[in-house]
Amino acid sequence: MSVRAYRDIHRRKSRQIMVGKVPVGGDAPITVQTMTNTITGDARATIDQIRRIEDAGADIVRVSCPDEDATKAMKAITKAAAIPVVADIHFHYKRAIEAAVNGAACLRINPGNIGNAQRVREVVQAAKDHGCSMRIGVNAGSLEPELLERYGEPCPEAMVESALNHAKILDDLDFREYKVSVKASDPFLAVAAYQALSEAIDCPIHLGITEAGGMISGTVKSSIGMGMLLWSGIGDTIRVSLSADPVEEVRVGFDILKSLNLRHRGVNIISCPSCARQGFNVIETVKTLEDRLKHISTPMSLSIIGCVVNGPGEARETDLGFTGGGAGKGHGQIYLNGTPSYRLDNQNLVDHIVELCEKKAAEIEAQRNGTPEPLEAAQ
Repeated sequence: MSVRAYRDIHRRKSRQIMVGKVPVGGDAPITVQTMTNTITGDARATIDQIRRIEDAGADIVRVSCPDEDATKAMKAITKAAAIPVVADIHFHYKRAIEAAVNGAACLRINPGNIGNAQRVREVVQAAKDHGCSMRIGVNAGSLEPELLERYGEPCPEAMVESALNHAKILDDLDFREYKVSVKASDPFLAVAAYQALSEAIDCPIHLGITEAGGMISGTVKSSIGMGMLLWSGIGDTIRVSLSADPVEEVRVGFDILKSLNLRHRGVNIISCPSCARQGFNVIETVKTLEDRLKHISTPMSLSIIGCVVNGPGEARETDLGFTGGGAGKGHGQIYLNGTPSYRLDNQNLVDHIVELCEKKAAEIEAQRNGTPEPLEAAQ
C-alpha cells in the first residue's frame, strides 16, 4: 500500500449549508472558526480582534450576544468583518432576532431553550428573512434537566437526544440551514456523542472539545478528540476552545487539519527535538522561525534538522530544508525542493530561511496564476 493510501480520509457525507458566503458541509473544505473574547458591545475592540483573527486565517468568527448592547454593536461588527459572524445566543429569543436583523450570518442557538413555540417561529422567520443559518449547540454541561434526570448524568445518548429534539423543531418549521455540535470537556464523551450523532443526522457537524483548558493542555485534549473524529471522516467545521488568545485557536485548528492532510495553510515546519549532535540551536531557531513566518499563508513545507542523521531524508520530502552538522563546524546544508543546494553559515540561518520561504511563496502563487517563476538561491 502506498504512503498516500494511508493518508486518505473518507469524509462523512452531509448536506451543505451556507454561513454567510462560506459553505459548510458537503464537499466544502473543513472550516476553522474561533470566538472573540472582547465585550461585544465595544464594537471597536471586537472589530480589532476580528481583524487579527482574519489575519490568522479563520473562516468564521463567533461573538457572544448576551444583551441589547451586544446586538446593537453587531451592525457595525458584521459590516466591518471580512468573514461571516456567528451570533452566540442563549435563552433570549429577542437577542436572536436582533442579531439576525443586524447582519449575523448564523445564530448559535438551541431552539428548545428560547421559550414557547411562537417565539421559536419568530426566530426562525427572522433567520429566513435575513439569510441566517443556525448552529444547534449542545453542551454536556448544560443539558436539559429532564434529560439529566432521565439519564442520571451527561452521556452520549442524552446529548444526541437533545440535539435531535432541537433539530426536529427546526425541521418542523421547514428550516434546514443548520449544523449541529455535541461538545463536552471530556474527549471520550465528546467523541462518543459525535460518533452517534453522525449516524443519526445528515446535517453538517461542528466539532469541538469545549472548555479544553490552557494553551498546552487544551491543544493536546482538542487534538486527541477532534483528531479521532476527523480521522474517521466526521466533522465539517471546527473550533479549538482554549483559555488563550483566539488567534492561537485558529493556528491550532489549522495545525490539526494540516497534520491529517485535510487542509493546508502557511509553513509546515518539520523539526527535530535536538540532541548533542545538533550543529546549531534547533529549539531557538524553530521558535524564532515560527514567529517570523506567521505572515505567510501559502502552504509549503520546511525542515529544520540539527544533524545529518535524519536531516537529509527529511529535507528530501520538503520544499525547503536546512540540516546542521556535516563537514565544517558552524555551517549547514540548504536544500531546495528536496535537493542539496549549498552550504550556509549558521549565523545567517534565520534571515536566510525567511527570505527563502517568502520567495517560495511568491513562486507558488505565481504558478497558481499561470506565471511560473523558478526559486533561486538567496545567496
